[in-house]
Amino acid sequence: MKTALALGVDLGSSGLRIALVASHGPQLLTEASPYPNGLEDPLGWASGFEALCARLPAASRIRIGAVAVAGTSGTLLLCRPTGEPGPGSLGLALPYHRACGDQAEAAAALAGSGPATSASGSLARGLHLLAQADLGGETGPWLWRHQADWLMGWLLGDWRWGEEGNNLRLGWNLQRQAWSGSIAQQCWGPALPEICASGAVLGSMAPKLAERLGLPRHCRVVAGTTDANAGVLAAAPAAGEGITVLGTTLVLKQFSPGPIQGPGISCHRVGGRWLVGGASNAGAGILRRFFSDQQIGELSRQIDPRQPTGLRLRPLPARGERFPVDDPGLEPLLEPRPISDARYLQALLEGLTAIEREGWQRLRQAGAPPLERVISLGGGARNPQWRRLRQQSLGVPVLNRPGLCAALGMARLAASALSSDE
Repeated sequence: MKTALALGVDLGSSGLRIALVASHGPQLLTEASPYPNGLEDPLGWASGFEALCARLPAASRIRIGAVAVAGTSGTLLLCRPTGEPGPGSLGLALPYHRACGDQAEAAAALAGSGPATSASGSLARGLHLLAQADLGGETGPWLWRHQADWLMGWLLGDWRWGEEGNNLRLGWNLQRQAWSGSIAQQCWGPALPEICASGAVLGSMAPKLAERLGLPRHCRVVAGTTDANAGVLAAAPAAGEGITVLGTTLVLKQFSPGPIQGPGISCHRVGGRWLVGGASNAGAGILRRFFSDQQIGELSRQIDPRQPTGLRLRPLPARGERFPVDDPGLEPLLEPRPISDARYLQALLEGLTAIEREGWQRLRQAGAPPLERVISLGGGARNPQWRRLRQQSLGVPVLNRPGLCAALGMARLAASALSSDE
């Protein structure tokens, strides 16, 4: 009998990726594509995943025994109990980087404490979506579902579930295993998901969907986690090691003996361990505003990390920041721009490096363990000059591991559900 395979899915900030692994084995293959209609379109998440599945060899598809999904933390959708998105613009998700200052005060009053109190939290986004539905004359019942949870519901044909890590910014309290403050007592309380732990087996894939995708009817759907947490699972860091995801946004993660809290700080539980960190709105995505990938590679080779530019840029893509400072009004600082493109690219990388350094300092001040080494994931981990800038600034060894992806972390999590079969 052939060993069952596990499929991991990552709905990232810039597109979709899937990874296939054998149970307790290495990565077999990956496939990736941009979103068909952008990050905000949930039907595109489904059709994009279906298209990637079609690229897998049929002989591999029929051996997939489990699947798990990661998504961007905070991208939130308003949908019907059947999973159907709302009409018109209500059918689009509010992305993770969208702050809703109009609902910040209400969110803070409802949640009391924690990440849901922020204008950048999912609770503020959810309240904003409900307000827009009321203005449009659209009545409930509604569900609030994050990106990974919505696709998980699509796989199951059942949208009741929400994985705990994806719902911290909506107000789920990990320590108390309950919704914070008075969130659950509101009239819209039925919009909240039924929370499950990452790694929980929720059931088998919807039969008609499994048939359409060419997957076995018994394929299990395993609760995933956020895309950043999935990257950590792929890297499997040792004690003292931190993970920096150099993707469209900049994400820091490290395991901690216990939970820590603070504005903009995330605190998850993955595999029974506390995982703390934060995600900036800034990241490698800002570089593509000014340069192509080919230009970034060519210009980077002209950078001498030992010669700083002296410029202090704040390379945010737009107004607002989540971490290391939680400030929805913080403005980008992208000027002055030197005549030399290489010098400007270096200044942007220095600005991102400064945000990373401040982020690690913030976590340490909040009670996280000392940092001894950093493992870099994501597209930015292919840049050796950036690695040297970061190593100089952080004062600890920095290793680049661009081949490790969030989809691989999800595939390994899904594979854990197959161990009982062997």
